[in-house]
Amino acid sequence: MKNDTLFSPLSLGGLTLRNRVILPPLTRCRSEQPGNVPGPLMVEYYRQRASAGLLITEGTQIEPRGQGYAWTPGIHSDAQVAGWKKVTEAVHQQGGVIFCQLWHVGRVSHTSLQPNQQPPVAPSPIAATNVRVFIETAPGGGMLTAPSQPRELSTAEVKELVELYRQAAINAKRAGFDGVELHAANGYLINQFISEHTNQRTDEYGGSLTNRLRFLKEVTDAVSDVFGSQRVGVRFSPLFTTTDEDRVYLGLVESDPHETWTTAARLLNDAGVGYLSIAEADWNNSPDLPEDFRAALRVAFRNPIMYAGRYTAEKAQRMLDNHWGDMFGFGRPFIANPDLPARLKNGFPLNAVDESSMYGGGSNGYTDYPVYS
Repeated sequence: MKNDTLFSPLSLGGLTLRNRVILPPLTRCRSEQPGNVPGPLMVEYYRQRASAGLLITEGTQIEPRGQGYAWTPGIHSDAQVAGWKKVTEAVHQQGGVIFCQLWHVGRVSHTSLQPNQQPPVAPSPIAATNVRVFIETAPGGGMLTAPSQPRELSTAEVKELVELYRQAAINAKRAGFDGVELHAANGYLINQFISEHTNQRTDEYGGSLTNRLRFLKEVTDAVSDVFGSQRVGVRFSPLFTTTDEDRVYLGLVESDPHETWTTAARLLNDAGVGYLSIAEADWNNSPDLPEDFRAALRVAFRNPIMYAGRYTAEKAQRMLDNHWGDMFGFGRPFIANPDLPARLKNGFPLNAVDESSMYGGGSNGYTDYPVYS
C-alpha cells in the first residue's frame, strides 16, 4: 500500500483537506481598534494562505476577560463576527477550509486588558510566572509586563464559562467557519484547569485528574453541540522536561505528563473529537517528544493527529511513515511563504521570516511576503 505524503488529501469531519500542510494558530496582533475586530488586512492575510489543507486562526478570545495581549481578535461581538465572516468568505472563495481557534488566557493577562481593570480569572489564585504579556500603552506602541495576580472562579462562574465557549462556537458558525479548535495548550485557561500546578480547587473541577479534566470535557461537549464533534479540534502542548526555558515557552510540566495527556486524549477520543493538535516545543535545540508517547497517543486517539513545532517537510514525512501524525502545522514558514504548500511540493526555496514584524503593526511582514515565481 502506498504511504501517504504531505500532499495526499485527508478526510476530516465530512470535509476533504487537499493536503496535510496546515496553517497553525499564529498570534499576529493585527486586529482593528477599537473592539479587536478582524479588518481588511486580516482578510488578505488568510486569503493568501488558503492553499493550506486547513487554516486555523490565531487564538481568538471568547469573551473580553479572555484577552491576554494587545490587538488580538475576539469572537464575542457582532462586529467581530462580521469581520471574521469576510475572512471565511475570502478563504472559501479560494477553496480553503478554515477553523476558528477559541481562546481564553485565564490568568495569563494583565488588569489593563481586563474589563474595568479587574483581576484576571483562573481556576485558582496562583499568579503566572516566567511569562510576559503584551499590553498597549499608546497607539502603535506597547510593552511586555508580568501578568497580574488572578482571582479564583466560583463553581457557578466555571459553568458560565462553559456556556461562553458554547456561544463563541455559535458565533464562529455565524461567521462561516467550518469548525473550531479549542486552545487547551501553552498554559492558558483550559490548560490551567488540567494542570496540577495551577488547579488547586476543592470542588468538582479540582483534585483528581478526572476532575481536572472536567472543564475540558464540558467545553468540548458544548462546542460539539454546535458544530458536531467531528468539526472540533483540541490543542495540547505536552512537556516532558522542566527547564526554565520550557516554562517560558509552554507553561506547565506535569509530574506524570505521559499519564496526563494520554488520559486527556482518550477522553477526546471517546467524545468523538475530529482531530487532536500537539504543539511541540519550537525553540532551537528543544527536545522532541518521546517516541513511546507519540505511539501511545496514536493508540489513545483514533482520529487525525496534527503536530506543529519546527517541522520540515522531511520530518513530517517521517512522522507520516511511522503513522504517528496525519497533518502538520508549519508556523514561521507559513508566515513568510503564503504559497507554502506549492513551495514544499516543488522544492522551491523559502523566504526567511522577519522576526521584528511578528506581532503588531501593519502590512509589513504580514501581507507583503512574495509568492514564488
